[in-house]
Amino acid sequence: MAQRFPRLTASEVVRILQHHGFMLVSQRGSHQKWRNNATNKQVIVPYHKGRLLPLGTLRGIIEGSGVPENEF
Repeated sequence: MAQRFPRLTASEVVRILQHHGFMLVSQRGSHQKWRNNATNKQVIVPYHKGRLLPLGTLRGIIEGSGVPENEF
């Protein structure tokens, strides 16, 4: 059976990214740009307070960040 993917809000994702060395670079509207200078990775997080991120968006953030999936 396939492993269940986590359902997270933008706030939870941001907390995980900060824990892994990502810093907020800029924001345009509701989209925040987070960058990790050590790994040279960058991700965009759509920040809609309290709403769960769509699974495809969350999957893209996880893959783009280089953070292991089990950390989320």
